[in-house]
Amino acid sequence: MENGTAVHPQVRAWLERSVLQPYISEFCSRLQRSRYHASTIHCYLYCIAHFAHWAGRHRLALVKMDERTTTRFVAEHLPHCDCPYPVKRGRSDTRAALSHLLQTLSTCEVTTENRADWDPLHTELSSFDRYMTEVKGLAQSTRQQRIHIIRRFLNERFASGSFMPDRIRPTDIRRFVLGQEGVHSTGTIHVVGGAIRCYLRFRSVAGDPVHGLLDAVPSVAHWRLASLPEVLSEKEVQQLLGSFEQLPRSPKRAHAMARCLTDIGLRASEVVQLHLSDVDWRAGTIRLAANKSRRIDVLPLPTETGRAIAEYLRTERPQTSNRALFVRDGAPFDRPIQAGVVRRVIRQAYLRCGLAHSRVHILRHSLASSLLKTGTPLKEIADILRHRSLDTSVIYTKVDTNRLAAVAMPWPGRSL
Repeated sequence: MENGTAVHPQVRAWLERSVLQPYISEFCSRLQRSRYHASTIHCYLYCIAHFAHWAGRHRLALVKMDERTTTRFVAEHLPHCDCPYPVKRGRSDTRAALSHLLQTLSTCEVTTENRADWDPLHTELSSFDRYMTEVKGLAQSTRQQRIHIIRRFLNERFASGSFMPDRIRPTDIRRFVLGQEGVHSTGTIHVVGGAIRCYLRFRSVAGDPVHGLLDAVPSVAHWRLASLPEVLSEKEVQQLLGSFEQLPRSPKRAHAMARCLTDIGLRASEVVQLHLSDVDWRAGTIRLAANKSRRIDVLPLPTETGRAIAEYLRTERPQTSNRALFVRDGAPFDRPIQAGVVRRVIRQAYLRCGLAHSRVHILRHSLASSLLKTGTPLKEIADILRHRSLDTSVIYTKVDTNRLAAVAMPWPGRSL
């Protein structure tokens, strides 16, 4: 190839005969600029050659090379592939390679067909996403979850015909929310039902009469503050924080992220949104912008948290032009990490410590419980956790057993 990558003659032939041939050099250069290892570039090139061979057999024009086509290749062709040696059939590598290919074509300003012309569902979901952003002000993770649910619902409802939202019936909604034969759990019903209600309100804004459909969405019983928050003891928190030294890869990044969770009570989404400029080393503060409450908050930066962040920046953070505080430890380095990385780091720490937990939010609960036990007023705890309402923080009083014991009344009939 032009960039010096040695490939099998068959792979070279597939690429050179493909409509993708003019963009292969830029594809490889893009990966090199992102500091991908030579073996990874080699693998991705073989994946692209496989896709090019398949596209050539189906006589797909360049304007058809879009996300829908690549998804079809991975979902329909790879499981039944009989293409000759030396094809690559790994789904994970193929998805990653095709994602880079689409980005390369976009950078090269290759025009694809207007999706809105042939996919009205795509237009519908894009409008729904704008509604959730501009009207509801929902976080990105919530929007993505609800779009995924509504896409499944609409695909099931209109699988055999044209997309016509005015033909949605109450029975369609009940069947989808409850699951086939009512197998969905109460938690699933709550999440799916919330997404359906949000979509119906969006359709109401568009002028559809949806009041009868809203009444058809099943609900589950839910009593506010009825449950007990899961918390870790102080000993368990220290055990977790000490477990990151065992990591063979990025231990200081993992420790710094965990400190942000346990010392300041940040959410996983807030950790990944931190930028270098958000830490004021002189004032000893850290700024949270565009968080769940959609406001800017400035919190004190505890000494141990600041020390952990500084150690990561000095000794482990790769050189990159990205201003995110926590960045990837593998190519492409110039991108911030995703919230899933934070969750995976904490789940693995739970396993190393033998703790039967999985949720990152437990660390936030543990901080609140610890502050309450040391006598911190409930209002200050609400401020630290950035709760809009004091009622949200009240639940932590239910795990403050020492204070509850002091006000507990004698059990009726108990001998004094």
